[in-house]
Amino acid sequence: MAVEVFETYESEVRSYCRKFTAVFATAKGSKIWDEEGREYLDFFDGAGALNYGHNNDYIKEKLIDYLQKDGISHALDMYTGPKRDFIEYFEENILKPRNLDYKLMFTGPTGTNAIEAALKLARKVTKRTNIFALMGCFHGMTMGALALTTDMASRAGAGVPLHDVTHIPAPYMFPELDTVAYMEQLLADDHSGVEKPAALVLETIQAEGGIFPFDFEWLKKIEDFCRRHEILLIIDDIQVGCGRSGAFFSFEKAGIHPDMVALSKSIGGYGLPMALLLFKPELDIWKPGEHNGTFRGNQMAFIAAKAALEFALSTNLYESVNDKSKIVEEYMKKEILPLDQKLAVRGRGLIFGLDLSKAAPKGTCREVVTECFKNGLIVEQAGRDDSVLKLMPALTISEEELLKGLEIIKKSVQAVLARKNG
Repeated sequence: MAVEVFETYESEVRSYCRKFTAVFATAKGSKIWDEEGREYLDFFDGAGALNYGHNNDYIKEKLIDYLQKDGISHALDMYTGPKRDFIEYFEENILKPRNLDYKLMFTGPTGTNAIEAALKLARKVTKRTNIFALMGCFHGMTMGALALTTDMASRAGAGVPLHDVTHIPAPYMFPELDTVAYMEQLLADDHSGVEKPAALVLETIQAEGGIFPFDFEWLKKIEDFCRRHEILLIIDDIQVGCGRSGAFFSFEKAGIHPDMVALSKSIGGYGLPMALLLFKPELDIWKPGEHNGTFRGNQMAFIAAKAALEFALSTNLYESVNDKSKIVEEYMKKEILPLDQKLAVRGRGLIFGLDLSKAAPKGTCREVVTECFKNGLIVEQAGRDDSVLKLMPALTISEEELLKGLEIIKKSVQAVLARKNG
């Protein structure tokens, strides 16, 4: 396993490879194999970019067929058949059944670019500069998105001050604090020092913040607050959308209609770069080219994205996510939480977090990640001090694979806690 070339020539900025030190070669479904032939179960899922598993056969066939016909691969934002087909399918099968009326904007193919576009448009529409965002959030690494993001390790790389964002305590941080009433007071008090924002940006499930699903009733109150104050509500569904929560959009079970929705990661279907910003038609005041990008016309991503939606809808994938969610929750409560009464679990759909912050010293979660990897499981960490084990298996994972991965987690947590307490 030769990693010297990476360590010698690749920038020190690399991160995931420091935890998962194998050189990976092939992948299928929920499994990855390294160059030495060792098999790993994948509970990381490309950070949420591989909801349909590695090398999904249905999507792969569509891509191969398109490539063999010499279909156009790069088209900027010009009209193409794959883009038309995706838009029509998305409109008829995702938006209309949910009574959602949105324009589609294809930004540069990353989540952070979709967030940047949302911020620019919100400020352009409202003629205000300030943005409300929640503490504990992660929205991206470019300057506007990074200003929203609260993780200090991420913010440290900016090199310049990050402006025009007011961070609001997330509801789990101070249970006794009514966060909506708090924001009301900020706007009503002429001594608060806080300007009325153009928008409020949030994830319905804070992922990098430590896996905190927000209550549906609270989300409804947030929507009402935004409507009353003419503040645009922007939902970041980049990581927890596309079925991850047990529905295509993470907010739909709450019955709310955001003004804008940012999608990326699994919207690309096959791990292909693609980002999409949805917004209400009346907000479409862009002038041609005001936000653009060379790679916003990745035709293979359009092919894969449509195929992924076809696959999901034809296999009742979102319904199966809710069934698998119950398996994870039950296993966690019966098999893992009893290992230490200070452990906690949170999640929705197929994104769960095992919180070790009260059960063990700082750095323990990293040891669990390492132990899991030794035992053949790729799983990440998140939250304050990286103290939460973050479970994000493919939505297509079999129940057998799911239980095998959970058993590895149990074994690994047990071993690490025994060393800590021994």
